Amino acid sequence: MQLYNKLSAKEREALLEEAGEDRLTISFYQYAKIGNPELFRNHLFIAWDELEILGRIYVAHEGINAQLSVPAKKFNAFKGFLDGIYFLKDIRLNIAIEQDLKSFLKLKVKVRSKILADGLNDATFDVTKKGEHVNAEKFNQLISDPNTILVDMRNHYESEIGHFQGAITPDVDTFRDSLDIIEEDLKEHKEDKNLVMYCTGGIRCEKASAYYKHKGFKNVFQLEGGIIEYTRQVRDNELENKFIGKNFVFDHRRAEKISEDVIAQCHQCGKPCDTHVNCANEACHLLFIQCEECAAKMDNCCSDHCKEVNALPYEEQKALRRGKKNSNKIFKKGRSEVLKFKV
Repeated sequence: MQLYNKLSAKEREALLEEAGEDRLTISFYQYAKIGNPELFRNHLFIAWDELEILGRIYVAHEGINAQLSVPAKKFNAFKGFLDGIYFLKDIRLNIAIEQDLKSFLKLKVKVRSKILADGLNDATFDVTKKGEHVNAEKFNQLISDPNTILVDMRNHYESEIGHFQGAITPDVDTFRDSLDIIEEDLKEHKEDKNLVMYCTGGIRCEKASAYYKHKGFKNVFQLEGGIIEYTRQVRDNELENKFIGKNFVFDHRRAEKISEDVIAQCHQCGKPCDTHVNCANEACHLLFIQCEECAAKMDNCCSDHCKEVNALPYEEQKALRRGKKNSNKIFKKGRSEVLKFKV
C-alpha cells in the first residue's frame, strides 16, 4: 500500500510539462468531527494518488483543509469521490482564477492537531456556531454601510499586496495573533456595528466568526468562499470589484491578480512592485517583494550576505547550513533588517 510520494518535485515537474494536460487548482475546507484522522488521511492519499491529484491537505479531529491540483479530465471522478463522504457532499470548491500546471508538485496529506492553527484552548468555544455567510453582492452592500467594520483576517505579507478598500489590515504574522488584537481594538462595538471579515478562501473567517460570536459580538458576517469566490462572482455577475491589487495564494503561483493596481513596493529599492519571491540562498529562503531590476542585481537574494553565500559551490553552502536552524527567520515573512523598504 503506497502512502508516500515516489517522485521528487523535479521529477514530477518534468512529467507535468511533458504531459501538458490541463489541471485545476482547487481549495476547500470543512469543519467536521473526524474520529480517526490517521485512517481518513490514508483513505484520501490512496484515492487521490490514483487520480494523480497533487496538493497540501491537513486533516484533524476538527475537519479538513485542502489545496489541490487536479487533472481537469479527472475532475468529475474527484467530485464523485468527495460526494461519497457524508460531510463533504456538495462541498463548495474554490477554483482558482488563474490556472498553473505546477501549482503543486507533490501530494502531502498530513494529520494535524487542528486544520487551522489558532492558539485557542477554550473548551466552551464551538467552531460550528459561525457568523452569517454572505455572497459578493451582499458583501459589497455591507461594506458600503457606514455602520460596518471590515477586517482582513490574513497576515501582513498577504494584505500588503492586495486588500479590500477601507479594510482594517492587522500587522500580524499569524492568524492567532490577529484574534486577540481585533477583539481588543473593536471591543466597544460588539453590539452597535456590523463586523464583516474576509480571507483567502474562507477558512480563517469561519473560525474567527465563531470566535467573535463566542466573545459577544452580535452582528458577525464573513465573505463566503473568501477573495477567490468573490472574484469569480464579481466577474460572472458583472459586480463592482472592491478589491485592489493581488490575492496572495499558498502555492507555487504565490498570487492571483484581481485588479491592475500595484499597491506594494519592492522591499529593496522602493519601486512599485507586488511580486513575492523567496531568497535564493537556501539557508535563508526569506519571503519578500523584489522587482526584476533588484532580482538581476542581487541574483535573486535578499541581501549582499545571501548573495555571497549563494555564489559559493553547492557543497560549501551545505556545509555552512549544517546544524543551523533558520525557521524563525523564514517564518517572519517579509520582516528582516536587510529589507530597506518593507512598509
